[in-house]
Amino acid sequence: MSNAAVLEGVLERITYANEENGYTVARVDTGRGSGELLTVVGSLLGAQPGESLRMEGRWGSHPQYGKQFTVENYTTVLPATVQGIRRYLGSGLIKGIGPRIAERIVDHFGIDTLDVIEQRPDRLIEVPGLGPKRTRLIGAAWEEQKAIKEVMVFLQGVGVSTSIAVRIYKKYEDASISVVKNQPYRLAADVWGIGFLTADKIAQAVGIPHDSPERVKAGLQYALSQSTDRGHCFLPEEQLIADAVKLLQVDTGLVIECLSELAGEEEGVVREQVPAPDGGDTPLTAVYLVPFHRAELSLSGQLRRLLRAEEDRMPAFQDVAWDKALDWLASRTGAQLALEQQSAVELALTSKVAVLTGGPGCGKSFTVRSIVELARAKRAKVVLAAPTGRAAKRLAELTGAEASTVHRLLELKPGGDAAYDRERPLDADLVVVDEASMLDLLLANKLVKAVAPGAHLLLVGDVDQLPSVGAGEVLRDLLADGGPVPSVRLTQIFRQAQQSGVVTNAHRINSGKQPVTTGLADFFLFVQDDTEEAGRLTVDVAARRIPAKFGLDPRRDVQVLAPMHRGPAGAGTLNGLLQQAITPARPDLPEKRFGGRVFRVGDKVTQIRNNYEKGQNGVFNGTVGVVTSLSVDDQRLTVLTDEDEEVPYDFDELDELAHAYAVTIHRSQGSEYPAVVIPVTTGAWMMLQRNLLYTAVTRAKKLVVLVGSRKAIGQAVRTVSAGRRFTALDSRLAVPVSVPAC
Repeated sequence: MSNAAVLEGVLERITYANEENGYTVARVDTGRGSGELLTVVGSLLGAQPGESLRMEGRWGSHPQYGKQFTVENYTTVLPATVQGIRRYLGSGLIKGIGPRIAERIVDHFGIDTLDVIEQRPDRLIEVPGLGPKRTRLIGAAWEEQKAIKEVMVFLQGVGVSTSIAVRIYKKYEDASISVVKNQPYRLAADVWGIGFLTADKIAQAVGIPHDSPERVKAGLQYALSQSTDRGHCFLPEEQLIADAVKLLQVDTGLVIECLSELAGEEEGVVREQVPAPDGGDTPLTAVYLVPFHRAELSLSGQLRRLLRAEEDRMPAFQDVAWDKALDWLASRTGAQLALEQQSAVELALTSKVAVLTGGPGCGKSFTVRSIVELARAKRAKVVLAAPTGRAAKRLAELTGAEASTVHRLLELKPGGDAAYDRERPLDADLVVVDEASMLDLLLANKLVKAVAPGAHLLLVGDVDQLPSVGAGEVLRDLLADGGPVPSVRLTQIFRQAQQSGVVTNAHRINSGKQPVTTGLADFFLFVQDDTEEAGRLTVDVAARRIPAKFGLDPRRDVQVLAPMHRGPAGAGTLNGLLQQAITPARPDLPEKRFGGRVFRVGDKVTQIRNNYEKGQNGVFNGTVGVVTSLSVDDQRLTVLTDEDEEVPYDFDELDELAHAYAVTIHRSQGSEYPAVVIPVTTGAWMMLQRNLLYTAVTRAKKLVVLVGSRKAIGQAVRTVSAGRRFTALDSRLAVPVSVPAC
């Protein structure tokens, strides 16, 4: 490659942009009159088509694409020609101006267009079709993008992506550059999408020392935060110190010193002795992030408070004649309850807190319906909820009563506070929560706090499924031996369910036996040992073969569930292939490219973070929906969620959305689909375990198709999940605790 050079040209189009690292491939017109466009590659954060760029970098040659210029730094010059201005404005730079409106504005003001928007935006009202409202929006958007540009130019040197620069600006506005320069580790806590690693890179660039206590404390909190993402509520002190030394590359002594300081700070961490998870004699020094410690103490205390409550909001069931009640129930439902189910009904209606667990086909749903029928017969106020929109809909269909998500039930507000809590409990005599294996520690704490003393709480779920995506193993901890919460486990598979290959194979997998994959009408295996070929075959089965054979809609009824996100048969790759097959590009279909993804009307998408600001009561990690509209002019698309709510997303928020034609098995918890297709390949070897495959199979109502190798399926069935999560809820429940006011 030759020495440094300077290239000037007009950015014609961006052919590829990686939002994670800012790497861009673009075509520029150098104005030499030949009409040929030149390829430039490198970091072109924030550059827009139509802008004149002065790029510093080096010339080189690509074996496939020929001569190209690698950009190391660039500055922008506003376009000077009418054609350039038109392209610049129509590029999606400013919300409210798309190609058509850009055309009208430039036709009216010509070469003075940018000066008008900058100096006299009120004059835009002269343009036909632009009302006062849109004129004001355009003026405000222009000012905002100028400010964002300044932040982006500053951040460009430290490799921060465009979308994150926009978020930093939205969080801190005029203080953005000051915060980034002076308190870069704040970014990791304040701005979604910036973890410690990005903040650390920025901190190094602005000169914060490698062994600064500020850096070490931020690294310790990051290591704990990473562990909560893996499901742990705390880390043993020794493990945390070892993780931090490896992450930060500093002396162990410095980490120990900073951990002690952090434990003394109000918003730092909490150190506490807890019993050893394996039942050993030596207690463990656990280190918690403050919210998780508070939630664990609070949840155990609140559960004991409910169990001890003297009042009873359903007193009629303490001396009911159960024979008569169950006969009346059978006349209502048309079916007798099995003995296990009768025990569950009695328990839920007489105990203040109870757990009902069991696998598919064992009658959990019918038992819940029976409990609700009897409670209603005694005029009890029953409230039904589930962690996901789909599960809530299913609960409503089953019981004939209204059901909502837990988030909606509690009316969570921005910041995560709930409208209902100890001071303002839910007006309910019986609260039933389905798919309780999905309840993480923080959500379970909010829920239990909102149950009134004397009310009954019934948690229903399959404890053999994967634990919650968030930290904790709440359902498993409540079922721990010696705990105070009574429970019933349904084990009898009903005759009707025994006809189902999906149900019988789920139980086979759960007991460590290979699934039967021949001779069944609803459970199939397509053998393909090569991981890449298995990925392609998965797409063919989901998009073409199942719709053709079973008449199911590939978007609405068929869900691909992958053990992991990465790899040729991972959810990431499969989403791209499934989108091409189910929602391909069409000239009449608007689309928006964002990072490595393209969003189109009709796309199946999922929210990938909790956002309390969106929608009526927030939109939460795992919410699924379909893109129903997309406007390039307004830089916005709309998603109809599975809770039937229309939620708008500005284009700069699209990193909160991912495609959901394929999702990881972890993300599918609580959902149910007519048909599931599961690639089980040796490429996902490290992820293959029994509860993962069991969870995937139990997501299907009618049909399961496995695609992959027998060896990989054998590995999944044989491998019992290694190790429990670090949680002390079970030991806290085993001894009386005081209830903190948290």
